[in-house]
Amino acid sequence: MSLRILAVDDSRTMRDMLNLALNHAGFTTHLANDGEHGLEVLEEMDEPDAIITDINMPRLDGFGFIDAVRSQEKYRAIPILVLTTESADTLKSKARNAGATGWIVKPFDPPKLVRALQLVTG
Repeated sequence: MSLRILAVDDSRTMRDMLNLALNHAGFTTHLANDGEHGLEVLEEMDEPDAIITDINMPRLDGFGFIDAVRSQEKYRAIPILVLTTESADTLKSKARNAGATGWIVKPFDPPKLVRALQLVTG
């Protein structure tokens, strides 16, 4: 089964790396360059199986993006993994409180990311 993943990151390099890793695993990847764009892409696509988001982005950061996604009933159960250079426990706690499912620190290991996505999508 091909998982549908929405990946939101303001870094073109990171989006390219995610796209490559996820496509290599057989996933269908939709990309967005910040939280605002992520919400637009989310509305246009079939419901994703999981979402990956960065925290530090222009226009709408990852916390705001997670809040906006979780505020919509139809997206409440979708796993959201935070992929960021940040590793502070206070930020992890803030992300969990916003509705994030998990936290992965960049740089990411593609096989571990794929396994994490398979795990959270059950």
